[in-house]
Amino acid sequence: MTIRFGIITLSDRSSRGEREDLSGPALASFLQAENCSVLKQLILPDDESALRKTLSDWADNDEVDIILTTGSTGFAPRDIAPEATRAVIQKEAPGLAELMRAESLKKTKHAALSRATAGIRGQTLIINLPGSPKGAVENLGFIFSVLPHAIQLLREDPNSEVSH
Repeated sequence: MTIRFGIITLSDRSSRGEREDLSGPALASFLQAENCSVLKQLILPDDESALRKTLSDWADNDEVDIILTTGSTGFAPRDIAPEATRAVIQKEAPGLAELMRAESLKKTKHAALSRATAGIRGQTLIINLPGSPKGAVENLGFIFSVLPHAIQLLREDPNSEVSH
């Protein structure tokens, strides 16, 4: 099964062209190496309204199976990814964020400062990742093996129970 991904980088500076986006391309490279399709990529400022609209549009139009956000998950005043995600999801998927934090804590105590969340809107999974290229790819790697089954379940694939 080929999973369709969308990637949204959240960064005021990158959205203004003041800093190159390294995290979005790093995630895209990881996914392409895993034979996944990256159908959409976007850079947005740390703007909750803009992120909510984009998440809703991409999920409601069935354009992608999984939307990854990178950045805006910390304690800074403009970090809004978790709030925007919670505002648009219909179901939470806390195990994904818990697994990412648990594995990240093995590498750095700063993982305790992550407010990343994950959830479902319709048949689309939305996952917040850290903003650094290394952190984003590492965290995606921690959960990557469960994502195909998650999408099978969301799509009500009759073969979803075979992998249990």
